[in-house]
Formats: sequence, structure tokens, C-alpha cells
Amino acid sequence: MNKLLELKDKLKPGEVYRREDLSKWSNAVDRHLKELLEEGFLQKVSQGLYYATEETVFGKTPPEEYKLVRAFLKDHRFLMTSSNVYNSLGVGTTQLYNERIVYNRKRHGVMKLGNRTFYFWKKAAFPLKATTEFLLVDLVNNLDKLAEDQVAVMDKVKSRVREMDKTRMKKAVSRYGDVKTIKLLSPLLN
Repeated sequence: MNKLLELKDKLKPGEVYRREDLSKWSNAVDRHLKELLEEGFLQKVSQGLYYATEETVFGKTPPEEYKLVRAFLKDHRFLMTSSNVYNSLGVGTTQLYNERIVYNRKRHGVMKLGNRTFYFWKKAAFPLKATTEFLLVDLVNNLDKLAEDQVAVMDKVKSRVREMDKTRMKKAVSRYGDVKTIKLLSPLLN
């Protein structure tokens, strides 16, 4: 079997690969990458990042966001979210945002991966799964970035915080809140 076919056998449709991942299966990785890209078997997502195309009845599908970000960061410890999730908190936010925010420990900045734009925010602490407590703290951290009536939203946040489990809310505020958020929310939890 030729080396290109051997490499293709290793690649799973729908998966995202870094160039370095492919180099362990190929002795001519650049040549093989070029051939696989020309053939349409792989798509280039970003510098050194490739997607093994997956064919459906609707055509080729884009890579799953989680797989894409995990391969880009070379890490599974991140939280992918959007400002749209604040709308589920019942605190008066209603705007829709076309953004994907990725809290992580490695990268900061706006990155285009394939045809999608991600906002990578390097943070010291974040949960791997968003909780209501985290989202309330995160909303207050980012309130000045939102296109909402900040005073009205903050009044509703304060009411909501008073209804929350104080112990869990205190942990979330101390763990995830910035200085401004800690000053605003801590008095409500005493």
C-alpha cells in the first residue's frame, strides 16, 4: 500500500488534525498534505490545522467547534460560550450576538479558524461547564461590553443574586469575578 493511502486510513472524517499529528504517520508530510488538500480529503482550517472532511447528504460539513478549538489550543481545558447565554438568566438581556468566546489558559485574541471567528480570552479561572452562578458573575464582568441598559440589567442581577444559593454564589464571585464584580456582588452575599 502506498504511503498516502496509509495516511488516509489513519485519518477519521470529522476530525481536526495539527500538522505535527500527521507527521507521525507520514515521512513526507508536506507533500502528502498538498495532495490531500488538492483531492479535497482535507481542508485547511488555519496555519498548521486541517480538517478531515465529512460528507453528508447536504455536502461537506464544517468541523465541530469543540474539536476545532481543542486541536487549535492543544488542550481540552476551555469553556466555549457566547454573550447570548446571558439571555437565559432572566435579568433583562435580550440582544443576540454573533460571537464565540473561548475562555482558556493559553491564547488571547481574535482568531479565524476556517470560516468562523473566535474570541480567545486568556483567564486564570473558569469552569469547564457554565453554571448559572458563573454566568451571572461573567455577565457583571462583561456588562460594559453589552448593548443593554446596564443600570436596569444590574438591578435585575442584584435581585437574582439575592435569590441564589449564597455559598455557591460566594465561591463563583471570588473565583471568577474581577475587582469591579467582587465589589458589586459581595455586599449582596453577606
